[in-house]
Amino acid sequence: MKYLQDILTGAGVESINGNGNISVANVVFDSRKVQPGDVFVAVSGTQVDGHRFIGNAVNEVAVALVCEVLPEKRHTAVTYVKVKDSAFALGQMASNYYDRPSEKLKLVGVTGTNGKTTIVTLLHQLFSGLGYKVGMLSTIVNIIGRREMKTSHTTPDALSINHILSQMVKAGCAYAFMEVSSHAIMQERIAGLQFAGALFTNITHDHLDYHKTFKEYIAAKKKFFDNLTKDAFALVNSDDRNASVMLQNTQAKSVTYGLKTMADFRGRLVEDEFSGLQMMLDGKEFYSPMVGAFNASNLLAVYAAAVLLKQEKEEILPVLSGLRGAKGRFEVLRSPEGIICIVDYAHTPDALKNVLETIHAIRNGEEQLITVVGAGGDRDKTKRPEMAAIAADLSSRAILTSDNPRSENPENILNDMKSGIDAAQKKNTLVISDRREAIKTAYALANEGDIILVAGKGHEKYQEINGVRHPFDDKQVLTELFEAR
Repeated sequence: MKYLQDILTGAGVESINGNGNISVANVVFDSRKVQPGDVFVAVSGTQVDGHRFIGNAVNEVAVALVCEVLPEKRHTAVTYVKVKDSAFALGQMASNYYDRPSEKLKLVGVTGTNGKTTIVTLLHQLFSGLGYKVGMLSTIVNIIGRREMKTSHTTPDALSINHILSQMVKAGCAYAFMEVSSHAIMQERIAGLQFAGALFTNITHDHLDYHKTFKEYIAAKKKFFDNLTKDAFALVNSDDRNASVMLQNTQAKSVTYGLKTMADFRGRLVEDEFSGLQMMLDGKEFYSPMVGAFNASNLLAVYAAAVLLKQEKEEILPVLSGLRGAKGRFEVLRSPEGIICIVDYAHTPDALKNVLETIHAIRNGEEQLITVVGAGGDRDKTKRPEMAAIAADLSSRAILTSDNPRSENPENILNDMKSGIDAAQKKNTLVISDRREAIKTAYALANEGDIILVAGKGHEKYQEINGVRHPFDDKQVLTELFEAR
């Protein structure tokens, strides 16, 4: 049995009107899910203000209400709790309700524009390979031990996070690795969690539809590090010019890693081919089947995090060398006639540029590089022309196509992309709205030895159009073309 006053510990309570010593069945922030005995938390969201539904919650016999503004009409049988920040309170309450699971394992959060999913996936694989039971929360999948669960957000809501973490504790997990998005940080979804460490990859143009300015986006990432305890570590990529900002106010142990700059953990890319890479990692020669300088950086970050989590260096490297990245992240497929096809999740200008520059560093220069790329609907529009320009500039041919248009007209998105193409680039740029046809056209244009990059969706197995998710898998489309040719 849970008592309201215990659940409210650390929640920023300003006043309690009623009995704080009542038992509570569940903590709920969706009024439609309120059941008798629940406490309803009215959160001011980005789309809807939960305070509007306080009446609904009372009608569904919630025993307590947590809010920032007390309603004028109150019921004597209900306890009203006024807090400074409902979202922050929900995070603390969720943690308390599930008996503070993040304190019962070592939780590491990974944030940054690019690389989060790959690093979290590699950390999960590495620690599993080292013999631990491990949990993972990522864009692609949530894993508890060996059990996998589908996911719909980079970082779930506070109640879901703590519920999943509590299941990890029950399953005997010693470590948990999770992606931490900037949205989740600002919306206090990680409030109440105790992190053993935080890792920063990089920060580039993304999510400006939400954060409005790049400065706000940086501040969101920085907030994660500001809230770490002195017992945690803050591991940042010194190759990113904003890395030092993350460490300015943190109490945590500050540690750096880098391929290009001076850092506590150093790495150097020696050889890079489509079959894998060779690098010097912390003074040791290291081989991985992964590809690209960005993956060399990811591997270095994972190695550094493992050392900071007190793992033996000699045991880390053999396991790390056999790991493969997350699905849909620079996945290389070879057609029967020798066309190299790469599927990648790159959906930001910087990520797309990194992937294309990686391909250029490996290719011999004579083959065609054909890039198929789109941009998502209902998201940051300013990156659309930039992504098109990068694709056209760094490819022999660029094919602009549909990504996840969501509620937008795909043609409007493509028009935004086309605005970034200059007159010279137009000669080598095609616009094909139908994504399947775009990939099919790229394959028809390619010859033996040529390279096709299909960017933007990576692991996703759907295409969202007008609120409906239709089955679609870039990798499967390519495989079908291989079989049909």
